[in-house]
Amino acid sequence: MNRAISVLVLPFLVVIAVIVAASVYIVDVREKALVLRFGEVVEVRENPGLGIKVPFIDSVVRYDARILGLPTRPMEVTPLDDRRLVVDAFARWQVLDAQKLYQATEGRGLPRAQERLDSIINDVIRRVLGSVPSTTVLSDDRTALMNRIRDGARGEAEALGIRVIDVRLTRTDLPEQNLTATYARMRAEREREAADEIARGGEAAQRVRAAADRTVVELTSEARKRAEVVRGEADARRNAIYADAFGRDPEFFAFTRSMTSYERALKGENSSLVIKPDGEFFDYLRNDGSDRANPVPTPAPAAPSASAAPATGAAAEDTVAPTETTREGEPLGASSGVTLTPMPEALSSPPQQEPAVPAN
Repeated sequence: MNRAISVLVLPFLVVIAVIVAASVYIVDVREKALVLRFGEVVEVRENPGLGIKVPFIDSVVRYDARILGLPTRPMEVTPLDDRRLVVDAFARWQVLDAQKLYQATEGRGLPRAQERLDSIINDVIRRVLGSVPSTTVLSDDRTALMNRIRDGARGEAEALGIRVIDVRLTRTDLPEQNLTATYARMRAEREREAADEIARGGEAAQRVRAAADRTVVELTSEARKRAEVVRGEADARRNAIYADAFGRDPEFFAFTRSMTSYERALKGENSSLVIKPDGEFFDYLRNDGSDRANPVPTPAPAAPSASAAPATGAAAEDTVAPTETTREGEPLGASSGVTLTPMPEALSSPPQQEPAVPAN
């Protein structure tokens, strides 16, 4: 008997459990729910908790109540200056009225709502960006434009039961063909600036080089002038010394010139010379010229006594006997029987010349 009762009660309990489960629904804190009966909204639940509905007749539609993101599709816009731009944006939105959203989307849920919202935002972006020049769109400060887009989209999205929280422009670029032309124009501008800089640098370098060349010429000319002055003064002093030295003994001068001529003429690489052996050219090869270098002095008349009256007219010139000696201390020319001719005292020492002052 008890067993039969248990068999009859168990199906009844199962049916009751199924009916209770079909009558209860739970709304999460992150959701908003609509209770539908034959397609009509009979209850809106926005607060989290447990709800009751008619089993097998009512249905529950849930919407995400959190703040959602919507990236828009890239699109081309034309600002006031007819310069085409590629723009895309990112919107933050939230379901404000679940019943209104259900009716506007005909029950197709959030995907249909996102499509409608994307269309609204694109229309507002075209309208707002079309009313300003491209320089404003491409500037760094676009907050005012984004606020205008947000306000415009918010007014239209309220009819869908959606609240637009914010809209941000993520990209504002030129189209690919315009971007290539812009880059080419920028490249040409930079090349022109580089050519100008190179030209100015070449001009400055040419001025510096010309100034340096002029300075080199001036310094070289001044140095050459001073060198010529010093060389001329040195040649003058050398010629004076030679003239004084050779003037004391003309025969020695002739001997020195002959030796120099022999040295230059009698070289192996010179051409052959056909000269008479007894010619004047070989005079010093035949005779050393000592008889002419030191002629026998003519006896001088006896000098007057100290008590005698001085001679009238110019005073007699004093002479000085040469005192040159060899390394051994003997008078020069004594070994060869040559006696040095006395010379005037005025010629015994070379004249002292004043040092030349270089010309400024």
